[in-house]
Amino acid sequence: MSSVLGARRIVGVGLKMYLDHPRTLEWIREVREIALVHPAILSGDVALFVLPTFPALVEAREILSDTSVFFGAQDLAWADAGPYTGEVSGIQLRQIGCSLVEVGHAERRTHFGEDDNVVARKLEAAQRNSLVPVLCVGEYERTSSSQAGAFCVEQLESTVATCLESGMGGPMIVAYEPVWAIGAPAPAPIDYIREVIGHLRHALDVYPQLAGSRLIYGGSAGAGLLPSLTPAVDGLFLGRSTHDTSVLKTILDEAAAS
Repeated sequence: MSSVLGARRIVGVGLKMYLDHPRTLEWIREVREIALVHPAILSGDVALFVLPTFPALVEAREILSDTSVFFGAQDLAWADAGPYTGEVSGIQLRQIGCSLVEVGHAERRTHFGEDDNVVARKLEAAQRNSLVPVLCVGEYERTSSSQAGAFCVEQLESTVATCLESGMGGPMIVAYEPVWAIGAPAPAPIDYIREVIGHLRHALDVYPQLAGSRLIYGGSAGAGLLPSLTPAVDGLFLGRSTHDTSVLKTILDEAAAS
């Protein structure tokens, strides 16, 4: 299977902890049925990745084994081994077949106190274990798009700089998710998203070690959004809207056409 980074468009879904275990596996099976016949997935034009809960990962690997769907975890430990009760290492994630791991989501920052230093260490762990990081950045309150762009660039640079200083680096997926838009009735305005993405893309271009990185948008993203955002973004990072997998299929169709 080719890298998720090589597709023209990228669509990702993070399930958080909304679905119980049986429903998670049922959802993954529904995704499998879509992926087995969707032309853009079969051709590799659109890459689809899913991030279920930890208990579902091994079964997700089995369910998706005959598809081109990438799967990964919603978090990882910054250490590879040791006395870290309840944590899951990047080594273990890679061993069970994960391709990606989400790092720095706003809810991890807010509910579990993860600051830029912790996020940077987790980013290092992902790269050290050949997992494509899905690095989340986003401002907490709505402001001007230029201020939001500056905030997100600072978030990105403070995290990436630590990794580069330690000798780590490599392409990643940067998910721009304005915190105030997560779970909101509507995503951020189109022009607002475009400007912030532009700031982030310019910031990524500064680092040759990050060449090949991709930028996607999340935050109440759903059907109908991607055609308005391309070519500014490379794809979408989705959530509850895709619990109905018919919506996911529609978004994949839009990704193929955008």
